Amino acid sequence: MDLREQLVLIKRVKALADTGLVYSEDDFNRERYNELREISLELLSLISDVPLQSWQEFLMPVKEYPTPKVDVRGFVLNKKNQILMARESADGNWAIPGGWADIGFTPTEMVVREIEEETGLTTAVERLLAIYDKKCHPHPPQPFYVYKLVFLCRIENGNIQHGFDMEGAAFFDVDSLPMISSDRILESQIEQLYKLAKEDHPVYFD
Repeated sequence: MDLREQLVLIKRVKALADTGLVYSEDDFNRERYNELREISLELLSLISDVPLQSWQEFLMPVKEYPTPKVDVRGFVLNKKNQILMARESADGNWAIPGGWADIGFTPTEMVVREIEEETGLTTAVERLLAIYDKKCHPHPPQPFYVYKLVFLCRIENGNIQHGFDMEGAAFFDVDSLPMISSDRILESQIEQLYKLAKEDHPVYFD
């Protein structure tokens, strides 16, 4: 069993423990669920070399049923069929624009906002291209369980300029991509999205 498979199992154990703590009213069972949750955090610490206390502070106990986090991203092509990308401040690498979905915004509202904030371009959503479960793709390990929604968007207006929390924004040919921020998107996914955008394929999922 590789590291990614171990991480998925640990996330499942933690989710079961969190669910038990949300719904259990029996003190005996709550004690067991607390112990199970602590074991999951200890296992996270072991496979990540991050101190247990850091995980305890970062992953606070949940108060409702645990669900996956949602990441929304926009796939934008210019008239030369080049791909719009933004350079991430966190690692200095590039990704298609996007980020965590915020409460109160539809997925399409969210992706249009993210694109404008990161690249300066105003866009409109045309269609959904893909729904990725990060578990099914070779992203680097992370503590959250994540679904990624990727929308095809067209440019409406604006000039390309990177946002305050980004290091750059530019268009790239699909066969000349920069260093990719693999936590956010994979080169294989970008190549797949390019094909989905250029042809009338069904939405990819998982």
